[in-house]
Amino acid sequence: MNKATEKPKLLVLIGPTAVGKTKMSLDISKQFHCEIISGDSMQVYRGLDIGTAKASVEERNRVPHHLIDIHDPDYPFSVSDFQNNAKKAIHEITARGHIPFIVGGTGLYIESLCYNFSFSTAGSDEIFRAEQMKFADEHGKKELYQKLKEVDPEGAKNIHFNNVRRVIRALEVYHITGKPFSENNRNQSKQSPYQLCIIGLMMDRSILYNRIEQRIDQMIELGLIDEVKNCLDLGYKKGMVSMQGLGYKEIISYLEGDISLDRAIYLLKRNTRRFAKRQLSWFRHMDAINWIDVTNYENYDAHLKQIHDIIEERLQ
Repeated sequence: MNKATEKPKLLVLIGPTAVGKTKMSLDISKQFHCEIISGDSMQVYRGLDIGTAKASVEERNRVPHHLIDIHDPDYPFSVSDFQNNAKKAIHEITARGHIPFIVGGTGLYIESLCYNFSFSTAGSDEIFRAEQMKFADEHGKKELYQKLKEVDPEGAKNIHFNNVRRVIRALEVYHITGKPFSENNRNQSKQSPYQLCIIGLMMDRSILYNRIEQRIDQMIELGLIDEVKNCLDLGYKKGMVSMQGLGYKEIISYLEGDISLDRAIYLLKRNTRRFAKRQLSWFRHMDAINWIDVTNYENYDAHLKQIHDIIEERLQ
C-alpha cells in the first residue's frame, strides 16, 4: 500500500459447490500474485480431504493456501474463528506485497469478513445451550429448528435445521437479548474495511446439478467411505461440527447401519444440490458481486479474461 490510510486489497471468488472455483482461483492467483485463503467452513479440518474437495497438495504447492488443515475434527470451528484467522492472514499476505484472495462457498463466513460483522456482543449462556442440546437429542433437530422459526422466522431461513450449533446460537441470542438473531445481522455495517473485488461464478442449474452428482461419484471412487471410517476410528463423533458436513453425516449413517450405501449416496447428492441452492440464495443478497456465467466451459479463457479485466479495474 502506498499510504497508511489506504484500505488493503481483498479479492474474493464465490459460487456454489462444483461450479469450478478451484481451477479458476489458481489461474487468477498466477496472474495477480495472490495467496489463497480458504473461505470454506470445513476445509479447516485435518483428515477431511475428499469430502471437502480440498485443493490437491500439488495445487497448494503452486499457490500458497491458508486456513486449510489448521484444526483436528473435534474443534468446533466458528465464524468468529474464521474472521480472526482470515484477518491475520490478510495482514500478513498484504505485508508480503501479495493480494489476499478469499475462495469458497460459505456465505456467512465470507460476508462477515468482507464487512467485518460482529457476533460476540450477545454473550453466552452455557446452561441454556446444554438444555437446547438435550432438547435436540430427545425431540430431534427439526423440533429444535421449529423453536427458532417461532421466535426468528427470518433468521431461520438462513440456517439449515441440521446445523444444530447455529440453531442453538440463534436461540441463545434471542434468549439473552430478547431480540432475534436476524436483527443483529440487519444492523451489521455494509462498509467494508477493504478495497474489495468480489467475483461470483454461476452456471445453468441443471448443468451444475450434473457436475455435483459427478463429483460425488468421484469422491466415492477416491475413497470417501474410508476417509469417514478413519475419522470414526480416531474417535470423532457424528455430533461434532466437522462430522455434520456434507458427505460425512450421510456416510456415517451408512457405516452405522442405518441406511444402505445407495441410499447414502442418494441423500448426499440430494443434500448437496439443496446446499448449492442455499449458497446461491445467500450470495444473491450480498452487494457488489461481479457475476460471471461459466456454463459454457469451452469459453473458459474468455471467462478468465473477463475476470482479469474486472480485477484490473477494481484493484489495480
